[in-house]
Amino acid sequence: MDLQDINPQGQQPEQWIERLARFGYAAKGIVYIIIGFLAFMAAVNWGGRVTGTQGAFQTIASQPFGKVMLFLVAVGLLGYVLWRFVEAVKDPEHNDSGAGAIGRRISYAVSGIIYGAVALSALKIVFGNSSSSGSSGNQEQTATLLSQPFGRWLVAAVGVASIAYGFYCFYRSYSTKFRRKLKLSEVDIATEKWITRIGRFGLAAKGVVAVIIGYFFIQSARTYDASQSADTEGALQALQQQPYGAWLMGIVALGLVAYGIHLGVQARYRRISP
Repeated sequence: MDLQDINPQGQQPEQWIERLARFGYAAKGIVYIIIGFLAFMAAVNWGGRVTGTQGAFQTIASQPFGKVMLFLVAVGLLGYVLWRFVEAVKDPEHNDSGAGAIGRRISYAVSGIIYGAVALSALKIVFGNSSSSGSSGNQEQTATLLSQPFGRWLVAAVGVASIAYGFYCFYRSYSTKFRRKLKLSEVDIATEKWITRIGRFGLAAKGVVAVIIGYFFIQSARTYDASQSADTEGALQALQQQPYGAWLMGIVALGLVAYGIHLGVQARYRRISP
């Protein structure tokens, strides 16, 4: 039986992509909420810890039925990966105009690759095959890049891209253009205001973390030292070591929680047309 016989409009595959995309935004949001919550608890000495995605995965896995929950998060992230590749190939949101069209598609594909690796690391924990975590895993990947031809330039390019992404987050936070992709007509005015405030705060915090990560990658390229690179965990630790570091890290940590909530809002209200 042909798929068209089941659904003459051929919408069923697209509906599945939309559902996976929404599941993916929700899963990504859960990860950032955990990272931000643990870092905030560490900032106020409530027993938390500074960690990144690997630490968030370990936290999920350590809960009752944790590996089942982590498996669902990994599946959600794979759904997000699929959506990113659909965006890269099909431009379903009709963004393919202007000078930045090709760069936008490339950024979607790169995001898909990155979160594909993140999902794989979650699955490794689920099935008991995780061999590295946290900053050490990030540094191993940086060392691999440095060992390639033009490795220092590759690592520097990662740093520049991360900084550029950080400033793009600042721009989205300032301009509130993220609102255009949300079905805000489905919420009341008060909820709409909170969605905007939380989104702006979350994107600003995400931008701070991305800029710090980019700086460390550039330092790694400059010194030819993989240990100079950092991930989200390293960025939060760098903030913690500054004057008034607990305050700085606490604010950014709350911002990461807000970013996770913002992703949850995307899961529910984003306009997704595969």
